[in-house]
Amino acid sequence: MEPSAKSIPIKDLLDAPLNVINFEISEISPQKIFGYFSVTEKCCNPFEVLHGGVSALIAESLASIGAYVASGFDRVAGVHVSIHHIKSANLGEIVYAEAKPLNVGKSIHVWEVNLWKNNSLILGERMLISSSRVTIKTNMPLPKNVKEAAMNIMKHAKL
Repeated sequence: MEPSAKSIPIKDLLDAPLNVINFEISEISPQKIFGYFSVTEKCCNPFEVLHGGVSALIAESLASIGAYVASGFDRVAGVHVSIHHIKSANLGEIVYAEAKPLNVGKSIHVWEVNLWKNNSLILGERMLISSSRVTIKTNMPLPKNVKEAAMNIMKHAKL
């Protein structure tokens, strides 16, 4: 999947860390969250490759958004992130990310999040950059002061 002409403004999703790296989300549903970003100096290590912590940030953010939607917009919290870094992404490359649920329970979700780039040698072939499993606690009470936060994600989700 390539970048969509119509992306969802991250500022509308209330995810400031993703906004900092100019991450664009183009699909939100209970079954999948998809987006992409360009590797810039903001997300590189000193060797000008994507920082592993940024990959983990993306994994937890996308899994949390997915669990939030899949749980019926209950408050969620990341419990555990496990990530395998497989290949690097260099400064200037476009990285794609996709989160899909492996288990959607009443109080615990497990999501798989993969980051990849396109193989420049073979058209259409994905090169996996990282693979993550993210465990999310759901079904938590939502504080009164953030009840309207759900509206921003709801308006973009395919339910």
